[in-house]
Amino acid sequence: MSLRVWAYKGCDTCRKAQHFLAERKIAHELIAIREHPPGVAELRAMLAHVGGDLRRLFNTSGGDYKTLNMKDRLPGMSVDEALALLATNGNLVKRPFALAKNRGTTGFKPDEWERLIS
Repeated sequence: MSLRVWAYKGCDTCRKAQHFLAERKIAHELIAIREHPPGVAELRAMLAHVGGDLRRLFNTSGGDYKTLNMKDRLPGMSVDEALALLATNGNLVKRPFALAKNRGTTGFKPDEWERLIS
């Protein structure tokens, strides 16, 4: 399995996901989300994996989301505009952000991660 995980080292949820993978000895590539956010292609793939729910790609509890007033702005944005914004600001991306060959998930819910790695 080729699993890529975008995470932030200061994020407790990201650490839980990494611990989950380590316990199961799942090989993965860890990518620093702030320095190297997912690109538009990865974001578009994830959007398909989360059923087209654009909001699931955003870190809605983050400071940048609030500072940029994304709660009000996001409904008026096109998908292309939203993905371009996410691709340039890793703080806005819901983390951890995990993509496998034909699957993906955002955040950390053990049952979703079990499906991701199976």
